Amino acid sequence: MRGQLPLSGLRVLDLASFVAGPVASTVMGDYGAEVIKIEPPGEGDPQRRLGQAHSIPQHPVNFCWHLTNRNKRAVVLDLKHDAGRAVFDRLLATADVMVVNFPLKVRERLRMRYADVAPLNPRLIYAAMTGYGEQGPDAEQPGFDSTAFFARSGLLDALTYDGGPPAFSLPAQGDQMAGMNLFAAIAMALLHRERTGQGSEVGTSLHAGGLWSNAVLAQGALLDAYVAPRPPRTQPRSALANQYRTGDGRWIQLTIVREEKLWPELCQAIERPDLLADPRFATTEERRAHAPQLAAILDPVFAARPWLEWRQRLRHHGITFGLLGLMRDVPHDEQAVANGSVVPSAVADMPRTISAPIRLSFAPEPATPGPGPALGQHTEEVLGELGYAPAEIAALRAAGALG
Repeated sequence: MRGQLPLSGLRVLDLASFVAGPVASTVMGDYGAEVIKIEPPGEGDPQRRLGQAHSIPQHPVNFCWHLTNRNKRAVVLDLKHDAGRAVFDRLLATADVMVVNFPLKVRERLRMRYADVAPLNPRLIYAAMTGYGEQGPDAEQPGFDSTAFFARSGLLDALTYDGGPPAFSLPAQGDQMAGMNLFAAIAMALLHRERTGQGSEVGTSLHAGGLWSNAVLAQGALLDAYVAPRPPRTQPRSALANQYRTGDGRWIQLTIVREEKLWPELCQAIERPDLLADPRFATTEERRAHAPQLAAILDPVFAARPWLEWRQRLRHHGITFGLLGLMRDVPHDEQAVANGSVVPSAVADMPRTISAPIRLSFAPEPATPGPGPALGQHTEEVLGELGYAPAEIAALRAAGALG
């Protein structure tokens, strides 16, 4: 498709660190925006070292950095230095969007609140990511996705099996979701500016993202309605919404919602028509009441055939099911490639990457994702575009304003 990407011509200043805030600017960059990442002197954004964490797959390629900071330009500025702040203010005047996740007190100390920067650029969209929101008793509480998104929202509680230890989160899942929420807020603010000419302040939090992701159970809790703790697989609430192991060691997730229609189909697929005459399973209510007994029957049935045979049988009978994918399956998932979820990368030692979960009929596909920038890689380039002469840049560097 010809034409421009929808965010072409926009300039985004990314002052955020780690994952959730930078995700929003990454998606903007994917769809045409120019993103300038501003980092402090020294080691820069701690996400540059996220790949060293114990929960991250270890690899010589710093893929965590490339994934969330692809195609950005990097500038190092000491925002505590008067001259560094002056450079930032000049850059700010050229920006459309500014993304931050500084704690509230740090924003105040650095004069980086919306009230501080809006007079310099009334059309600016100021987008803030926080752990727990900007109001309330925990507004100053630091938050990561494991604590604010997963733990506080009740997600881990809902995933914990009855009598077992608490469930745990996986790396950056909540960050990625919350970053998309911030991207949505920015998109609405840009539409508002298109209509009114006015900039604005928008934001979201990891905690709010966790509650939204867990909204069905959280809404029930608001009404004092709760489900019993998650039972073990052998004692399911419904044997038709349960997991079964196949003969070759894979796991299938059955999710049969329209039981009255699909229960007979399942009995045909598994070659157990006798179950249709069993009074324990005659109705949805009876099947739920006798779910452990039905699961005990289904276990050896599914264990008798391999996954590929079950895929054919269940598809033939219109059964809703899914394979519990392994991480080792991801590189070979043809469906992900066919729908653009896995795309080629311009990073020489990282030939493929994950794309943003967005498809647009009115715009070309995003450019091939490139690498995340080296620390301060584009400082002199960006300052030159702002009108600083080489001698001025050298003086700023000597003064410590550029780190």
